[in-house]
Amino acid sequence: MGSAQSAPAAPMILLDTNALIWLQGNHPRSRPLTASAGRLYVSPASFLEIQFLLEAGRIRLRRGATVEDLAEDARWLVDDPPAASWFARALGLGWTRDPFDRLLAAHASLRGWRLATADEELLRRLGGAACLEL
Repeated sequence: MGSAQSAPAAPMILLDTNALIWLQGNHPRSRPLTASAGRLYVSPASFLEIQFLLEAGRIRLRRGATVEDLAEDARWLVDDPPAASWFARALGLGWTRDPFDRLLAAHASLRGWRLATADEELLRRLGGAACLEL
């Protein structure tokens, strides 16, 4: 009697803030995400960064969407890791002074997920196996 083999699990992908904005706005840079078979996740850190960018007038979301609308979008799930573990992981990422990059890299690392990003510094520091380059 043969045993059934299960299909490998789809990779888990954490969206960096730009990836989230691009996917929300159907930007061409988000195409690798729509082609990916992985499950998409968003960090609460991205919502805070987007709120900062909205308040500073540096971005606009598609069709007047709000941060709350992003949290409710069915294309991704919001992941909320334990803050103590997440922030402890971020403490060791002294190669960046960007607090959001630090939190996102720590979040992806803590979960063992790939980070979807176009950020050259993140791509270089984390390496290809830990990132999905956009």
